Amino acid sequence: MKIILLEDIKKHGKKGDIINVKDGYGSFLIKDKKAVLATSGGLNRLDRENKSREEAEKKLIADCEKTKKMIEKEKLQFKVKVGVQDKVFGSISAKQIADKLSKYNINKKQIKIISPLSSLGFHEVSIELHKKVVAHIKVELVK
Repeated sequence: MKIILLEDIKKHGKKGDIINVKDGYGSFLIKDKKAVLATSGGLNRLDRENKSREEAEKKLIADCEKTKKMIEKEKLQFKVKVGVQDKVFGSISAKQIADKLSKYNINKKQIKIISPLSSLGFHEVSIELHKKVVAHIKVELVK
């Protein structure tokens, strides 16, 4: 039996995949509304869903590109306490950077800090807005 998966099924496939299964298992998946028969109507529905998903993805990427341009214009500056020989106490965290960029709805999990921000001067930080869109900003630590 050929079916189209409506959601991810472990060991069988992901949502939208067309797979062959035994009749009994196919009936079970269809009854639980986890799949539909791979008929012309089902294939048309799959095509419509794929097109709408692609359009939404393109719109999301375009929005992320706009946000990236605005973020990259930002220069973040943090005043830190320093000790002997300008050694910084602690370091700047992703949460602190996210707080400064709160108007862009940036989550601290999106911020990728390669090396700890624990010395005075400029540092570059990456912000993953989307898996295809990454912004880079300058962060300055001053006394």
